[in-house]
Amino acid sequence: MCYDVAILMARLQVSLPPEDHRRARARAAELGISFAEYIRRLVSRDLGEDRGVSGPQALFDLGDSGGSDVARDKERYLGEAVESKR
Repeated sequence: MCYDVAILMARLQVSLPPEDHRRARARAAELGISFAEYIRRLVSRDLGEDRGVSGPQALFDLGDSGGSDVARDKERYLGEAVESKR
């Protein structure tokens, strides 16, 4: 893969009421993205350019298990599955 294209972003400052800022940061955290990425997605969607996740971000959290560890807990998971069938 070749990266000949420079990706440039404009840095800006936005003022939000404290409650909006708190809620937006919380929403970004729920989505597992940075506050900046959350704002970029909102702007993109509003401008009709909702491209979804692309670039390196698309590779992160693909296999996110939500905190489970199948390798460590497989015996417990199998036992729970067997019990639920009874």
